[in-house]
Amino acid sequence: MAGAIGVEDFKEALLFLGTAGVVVPLFRRIKVSPVIGFILAGVALGPFGIGKFADAFAPLGWISFSDVESMAHFSELGVVFLLFMIALELSLDRLKPMRRLVFGLGGLQVVLSMAAIGGVAFAFGQSTGSSLVLGGALALSSTAIVVPILAESRRLNTASGRTAFAILLFQDLAVAPLLFMVSILGAQEGRGIAEGVFYAVVPAAVALAVLLGAGRLLLRPLFQLVARAHSTDFFMAACLLVVLGTGLIAAVSGLSMALGAFIAGLLLAETEFRREIEVTIEPFKGLLLGLFFVSIGAGLDITHIFEAPVRTLGIAMALIAVKVMVLYVTARLVRVRHPVAAEVSLLLGPGGEFAFVMIGVAVATKIVPPTLGANVIIAVTLSMLAIPALGALGRRLARPVRLPDPVADLAPPPDAKQRVIIVGYGRVGRLVGEMMRRHDIPYLAIDGDVRLVARERQDGKPIYWGDATRPEFLRKCDIGHARALIVTMDAPRAVEHVVRLGRIERPDLTIVARARDAQHATVLYELGATDAIPETIEASLQLSEAALVDIGVPMGFVIASIHEKRDEYRKLLQPHGAPERRAIKLSTRVKNMNKPKPEKPAE
Repeated sequence: MAGAIGVEDFKEALLFLGTAGVVVPLFRRIKVSPVIGFILAGVALGPFGIGKFADAFAPLGWISFSDVESMAHFSELGVVFLLFMIALELSLDRLKPMRRLVFGLGGLQVVLSMAAIGGVAFAFGQSTGSSLVLGGALALSSTAIVVPILAESRRLNTASGRTAFAILLFQDLAVAPLLFMVSILGAQEGRGIAEGVFYAVVPAAVALAVLLGAGRLLLRPLFQLVARAHSTDFFMAACLLVVLGTGLIAAVSGLSMALGAFIAGLLLAETEFRREIEVTIEPFKGLLLGLFFVSIGAGLDITHIFEAPVRTLGIAMALIAVKVMVLYVTARLVRVRHPVAAEVSLLLGPGGEFAFVMIGVAVATKIVPPTLGANVIIAVTLSMLAIPALGALGRRLARPVRLPDPVADLAPPPDAKQRVIIVGYGRVGRLVGEMMRRHDIPYLAIDGDVRLVARERQDGKPIYWGDATRPEFLRKCDIGHARALIVTMDAPRAVEHVVRLGRIERPDLTIVARARDAQHATVLYELGATDAIPETIEASLQLSEAALVDIGVPMGFVIASIHEKRDEYRKLLQPHGAPERRAIKLSTRVKNMNKPKPEKPAE
């Protein structure tokens, strides 16, 4: 062996994994965002927590983070993956129904908050660059905490939830330009303004041109090539390559890795691979983002709070007060009702996770003084810890109100509409899709044949490449709001698996499945299909119908007899008992059913 491996080499990783295993279930159980738990865990286990006593009591060193600097460097990948995922979820279709609040209220909030906070910083003697960075960083709110709080309290579809989501969406869009601004200001250090702008803009413009041009030309062919290999491992490798590769290209050119990943996400958002990429990247994003928040907590010197409590707490309270005031005023300007404006203002008043990134870069490039940067980061952390309490206060202030006009236009994004999901888009699936379009029923199609998906997308069909036998993929296709699930694949085992998963996810969902024969239809009914259509029986019925009509039997009598025969077969194939009783029994059984291991669909 090249060298002995010591336990110390893996101490930080093992400690973090153990922390994640405790924090996530514990904080979900008490209905508090795990982000808060990660930050508190970092504070407790960091060098300024129990690590401070490691010299006096050596065993404490094994349960404390010691190498915070290298951990923080690696944890920044969490923000890179977060921005990539945010960009994947953005599209013109998603923004159109929300444009009034996103670009109106959201844009006004960011500009006014940035001006107010930056103006206060400038009045207290900060430079123009430092004031701009502080204003931009503190104008943003915490998507990672606010959205889960709204989702867990089932308020995302309320007026308050949609308004908050629209503002957060614009803030996410504003992150890339703000990071670019920090890069330009950092390049000006030690140079004149014109020279600094030149050395920042030229490499950045070249890098952006390379990313956009090469991305448009190469990303879709790359994923098509990988998808044809039918290898989950290779697909995961391609996803990681794109995220890290684009991030490194941006970093080398003087921009941030997060900005490069954001651009890659935007380029992939309109491709047929979007949902499969989301499923693949999600575990990495969650774990690395957790590490990011742990490193933030571990790097906080809480002695600053005790040394200057008035200053630190004053910055946190002033930040919340200024943003709450700006948010409330701007919301009222666009005619958002008082209770909604009050709740949204309290939720979004505290700082957000991107403040850590922007201020960290600004301190490293000497735009913001280190002492001020440390105090502001502590203040932002304290304000984020107050989000659950402020959200609860906002819910008390909010009362059921009729949506005002701007919010009434904020329809759920296209992905949240009640669509029919068609799994398998071969000859049978295409015909089902045509019938859906003929009756003006929105649908989303899924298929594992990359060539078929590419061809159908060129014709404008709403189809995505992916593996529908994975429950997380069905969730990304929004099965929770689907109107029906239609399974048309010609692989019997895969059909069974999708039907089983669909019933587990939604006991009340209408599931129509293609069966190979009568015996297969019986199996599908047992698994929870609402209707199973056997190919052999249906072909026989259609042949009978054509023959009877051709020999002169009146069309009406033929159709009636065919329907009667089809109902007889359905009753024979279905399990005994009324459909209502079957649904109740099935719902009870599904709750206790263990999810089976996915099987690979037949080629």
